[in-house]
Amino acid sequence: MQMLIAVLVAFSSGSVIGYFGRQFLATKQMETAEGKVNKIITEAKDKAAEILLDSKNKAVKILDDVKNEEIERNRQVNRNEQRIVKKEEFLEKKSGEIEKQRIVLQEKAKQVVDIKEDIKRIKEDQLNKLEKIADLSKEKAIEIILEKVEKDHKEDVVKKIKDMEQEGVDELKKKANDIIVQSIQKYSGAHTAETTTSTVNIPGDEMKGRIIGREGRNIKALEQATGVEVIIDDTPLTIIVSGFDPIRRQIAKLSLEKLMSDGRIHPARIEEIVEEVKKEIIDKVKESGQAAVSDVSVVGLNPKLVQLLGRLKFRTSYGQNVLMHSIEVAHLSASLAAELGANVTVAKKAGLLHDIGKAVDHEIQGTHVEIGRNILGKFGVSEDIIKAMQSHHEDYPFETTESVIVRVADAISASRPGARKDTLENYLKRLEELESIANSFEEVEKSYAIQAGREIRIFVTPEKIDDLGAAKISRKIADGIEETLNYPGEIKVHVIRETRAVEYAR
Repeated sequence: MQMLIAVLVAFSSGSVIGYFGRQFLATKQMETAEGKVNKIITEAKDKAAEILLDSKNKAVKILDDVKNEEIERNRQVNRNEQRIVKKEEFLEKKSGEIEKQRIVLQEKAKQVVDIKEDIKRIKEDQLNKLEKIADLSKEKAIEIILEKVEKDHKEDVVKKIKDMEQEGVDELKKKANDIIVQSIQKYSGAHTAETTTSTVNIPGDEMKGRIIGREGRNIKALEQATGVEVIIDDTPLTIIVSGFDPIRRQIAKLSLEKLMSDGRIHPARIEEIVEEVKKEIIDKVKESGQAAVSDVSVVGLNPKLVQLLGRLKFRTSYGQNVLMHSIEVAHLSASLAAELGANVTVAKKAGLLHDIGKAVDHEIQGTHVEIGRNILGKFGVSEDIIKAMQSHHEDYPFETTESVIVRVADAISASRPGARKDTLENYLKRLEELESIANSFEEVEKSYAIQAGREIRIFVTPEKIDDLGAAKISRKIADGIEETLNYPGEIKVHVIRETRAVEYAR
């Protein structure tokens, strides 16, 4: 029992000692941790104080820098203001000087005007005094001087005028002929052009009856389908197609030829054939336009403009096919432009399109030149080309070198022998007009138009005019022809003054 008590006491003592031992260790550990924490806190406070101090130093430095920049900016502003003030003062000073100079110049200008007026007045006074002394006016004195010079040196004046005219004409003609000949030789187009006919040949009179049909129903169907008038008269083996539209006439002609070849002639077949021919004509128009453009190597034209160009294949002017004429003018214009150093492309396009208005001039009011201008403007053709083509009949002034070139090329193509057919009535009228202009001068005794109107020979009365007067009247007659008549090429005015002295020896 005592042993047990002793064991319990020993155990209890050990437990108590163990407990207090643990408490002691725990307390010791707590004191150590608290020290560390306090140390960390102290270090953190020191670090924070150090950072705060550094931040304050940086803030102070930034503030100082900003103040310095502000001070420097204010100094710069002050310098700029002073510079501006100086410039303003300088400009005001200059402005004052300019104003003074302007006033001085105005005064000098006024003085110059006054001096001119004084000089003019003095000259007039002197001229009046001279006129009173000489008893002659200024105009009369000039006339007397000119008359005396002309009288004393008449032969010299005549000779000089003739020499100068002949020298200039010969030189210009030589150069012009060289350029034109070179241009013509470069173009090797056909010398004859196909013309559109309005007559259709038939195999016999029996075919006329078949074309007319019962009570004229066939010919009425043909006229209604084509829009032309078909004339069947007593002319043997011939039918006449009449209409202003050349394409419609061509459709009617080809339709008649196909109907006669087919043999079946009745209203339904006529309508069928006409529709086929219309399609063929449209294709031919396109092909003709494209062939013309390809022939002259022109690019960039609107397809509708090319189609309008193709319509000219069925249009004639004075018997000359207009499409062939346009191609010819395009080639000639290009050659002339190359020889003269002008714009070849503009001249070529203008030459090709100069008669484009004739494709629709039977449908639209106005001259073919004005219609052509509107068409080219609508399809966006450049103004240079329009200016070059609009003057080929001199309806508009020549504004460019190319416009003169196209006019010359058009005249060359039209005046080529065989290119155009003219009526006897127009031929005789032109000759009469030439002789009428020459005979309107009282000095003219008689005149004769020769060489198909290319030359007019004029005989003047020698008693009424001298050699110098003959030279003058030839120029006046040439001016009268240029102002009055329209003609291709040139007309030679040949004035002849002949003096004969007759005496008899007995």
